[in-house]
Amino acid sequence: QVQLVESGGGLVQPGGSLRLSCAASGSIFSINAMGWYRQAPGKQRELVAAITSGGRTNYADSVKGRFTISKDNAKNTEYLQMNSLKPEDTAVYYCNVQIFTVVGGLYNFWGQGTQVTVSS
Repeated sequence: QVQLVESGGGLVQPGGSLRLSCAASGSIFSINAMGWYRQAPGKQRELVAAITSGGRTNYADSVKGRFTISKDNAKNTEYLQMNSLKPEDTAVYYCNVQIFTVVGGLYNFWGQGTQVTVSS
């Protein structure tokens, strides 16, 4: 079993900052890649940012220069630093982790989601 626990969402004014965290625990052999997705009401879930095991990052055009994804390999934790937040960033944010489990195989796991609301 693998568990992902997200934290860090909340309400922030436009221009503000938030930092999301996602900690993975359980039957983890190694982590292949980590990412953050978001889903706004009435819209499809979209990729926000991703980071590979080697540290290569990828961002949606809408967040480039404002958001930064990072990870702590020792803690099996990923982070999303969100700066210069805009109302259009309002969504439920989900972490996603691709994990090689101790029993073998590569599996995709999702966090429970955390609400980010950008509003004055």
